[in-house]
Amino acid sequence: MDRMERIFKAYLDGMNTVVILLPYHYYNGDSSRFFLEKKDEKWDLEIHEIIPLEEEKKYICHTQHSPQFGCTYYIIDEHGNETDLQIGAVIRSPEFDQIHYDDLNDFGCSYSKSKSVFKVWAPTATDAFVKMIGPDEKEETKIPMVRSKKGTWTAEIDGDLEGVKYRYSVKNNLEWKEAVDPYTKAVSVNSEWGIVVDMTKTRMDDESLRPELPIADAIIYEANIRDLTSHPNSGIVQKRSYNGLAERNTVGSNQQKTGLSFVSSLGVTHLELLPFNDFYGIPDQDPASMYNWGYNPLFFNVPEGSYSTDPTDPYTRINELKNMIRTIHEEGLSVIMDVVYNHVYVRETSSFEILVPGYYFRHDLYGTPANGTGVGNDFASEKLMARKFIVDSVRYWMKEYMVDGFRFDLMGILDIGTLKEVSKAASDIYPHVLLLGEGWELNTPLPANDKANIRNANQLQEVAFFNDFFRDTVKGSTFDLYERGYALGHSRLVRKAIQVMTGRGVFNSPLQSINYIESHDNHTLWDKIQFCFPNQEERNIKRHRLATSIVLLSQGIPFIHAGQEFFRTKNGVDNSYKHPDEVNWMDWDRSYQYKKNVDYIRRLISMRKQHKAFRLETLDEIRKYIEVFLVDENVIGLHLKEVGVFGPCNHIAILVNPEENGKEAELPEVEGKWTLWSDGEEVWDLGKQIVERKILLEPISCKVYAAR
Repeated sequence: MDRMERIFKAYLDGMNTVVILLPYHYYNGDSSRFFLEKKDEKWDLEIHEIIPLEEEKKYICHTQHSPQFGCTYYIIDEHGNETDLQIGAVIRSPEFDQIHYDDLNDFGCSYSKSKSVFKVWAPTATDAFVKMIGPDEKEETKIPMVRSKKGTWTAEIDGDLEGVKYRYSVKNNLEWKEAVDPYTKAVSVNSEWGIVVDMTKTRMDDESLRPELPIADAIIYEANIRDLTSHPNSGIVQKRSYNGLAERNTVGSNQQKTGLSFVSSLGVTHLELLPFNDFYGIPDQDPASMYNWGYNPLFFNVPEGSYSTDPTDPYTRINELKNMIRTIHEEGLSVIMDVVYNHVYVRETSSFEILVPGYYFRHDLYGTPANGTGVGNDFASEKLMARKFIVDSVRYWMKEYMVDGFRFDLMGILDIGTLKEVSKAASDIYPHVLLLGEGWELNTPLPANDKANIRNANQLQEVAFFNDFFRDTVKGSTFDLYERGYALGHSRLVRKAIQVMTGRGVFNSPLQSINYIESHDNHTLWDKIQFCFPNQEERNIKRHRLATSIVLLSQGIPFIHAGQEFFRTKNGVDNSYKHPDEVNWMDWDRSYQYKKNVDYIRRLISMRKQHKAFRLETLDEIRKYIEVFLVDENVIGLHLKEVGVFGPCNHIAILVNPEENGKEAELPEVEGKWTLWSDGEEVWDLGKQIVERKILLEPISCKVYAAR
């Protein structure tokens, strides 16, 4: 019989530790003896310590009998009163983790026409059912599940269940609650039910379409599915949707390319898309009414419904997303998925917390949920089954949807061990997988040496990090709008600028450095420059162009925010995650208005791809082939020397002048003639314009010279 009225409370805090809380209004909180009971068995508890608290007394007790999980136990006091033994801090102990780790590879629903098998990990539950509603939604069925020693509950149900809605009903601490399967592949509208689907109906043979591109050659373009497609002059028919991004040969009002065709024409190699797994914030059936970036994850293995033309049909969601990824691959681009494994939308109502209370989320020493993410919960990736979920999810997206890489939001919340397992699993599937993330130092209760942050980058050579040192050096502080960086004329930053351009100063490998100056977060570079230098549009164009040139000419992996090439503005909004389309969309009219700059960025990308000296792979190569030949106040000259083994010329000189005055300079003495490759506004064919060694650097400019 369930006993929900608790006169006092008891918790299993260790494998042999029971904590009992007696309120002062109950016999003054006093008791001299407690028993552990299960059915007809009874054991004495040994009181180790009594701690007076504000409203109750805390009894820390030891038991010789380790309670078995999946069973209900009771605590009886000397007065003959009893309470159920609830699962406490033991849930977060290493012993619990080791005992219950289950390495099954088929969690969730495994469907076939003859039967479906449901598996869910809920080791503390004392009972569990699969609750189902048929496609006609007339009848509700509850099927009992069977528990394994590891705590996995299984139900094998005969018949064809395709289209059936299902949830798990579990009993923890004498309380029944329902949860959608965290491993579900499909959900109903607004994510209220999991849905049984036949994934073989969605198969697309596009493994061969994956680009075989070394990580060193990557040029990342970050965008949002909605932003790329929603502008009135995008020429895209199915706006705000997977299908819209999959439309090709779209043009704007001035016949300029838009959407995917525009991105492909730039020459970038990877399209990084903000979250497209199921998230909270946009109504599935009325997406135009609200806007959200997607960092409120609900179900990690399900396509977001608001991007689908029919979110009520799980096959439509799946097929439209798969077709979008296939189309991107056909354009020669790799797909990076922005993933948010560091937190969930709401901890208390998440399936993870309902199924295994207290396990999947990090807690401090006092049992309080950690909040290093700033959204109320930190996913405990170091827990074995939490880690397994992340690795399983990555495998699923790579195998089922052909995703080529992952950008880990707030990666510093995650632990190094998880990222290493992700890397191993992902590279086994696709050797050219690109893993990158935000390696910020975040206040989460994880040992400092275990955090997957920049400080520990040496332990994660297979992962790239957003380089905030690069960002802040080149453009200035992200958090102080008026603080200017090197490209904006700030003096005293020239030495740091040399470091970031040559791939030194932070990482042991340039391939770990994601070089960027703007992303979806914070102000766009254009808006920051406009704040720093109001009413200077002509010069601000040069400042912006110079900063983007540094991104593309530096050692490391360049990262461009969508629209950066035509001076994207969000009208001064610094955090546009739920602002309307009018703030966030890609204004395709600007791509025509600033066509000259778009063409320059396109040619500069082509230049980078022509010569591997712009993308060396080791610090040893950088030390061998790159020499600083000029440092004149704020002007930098870099000589990429004897690099004929990497491309069509043997010497390259990069000169940067962020000052508002012109500067005279002299190119290094080399065999052969120097030619002007780019003047910071145009890029010419290699060897077209022969120049003398003595040159003039115009104000706010970046020039590239080459000698064969």
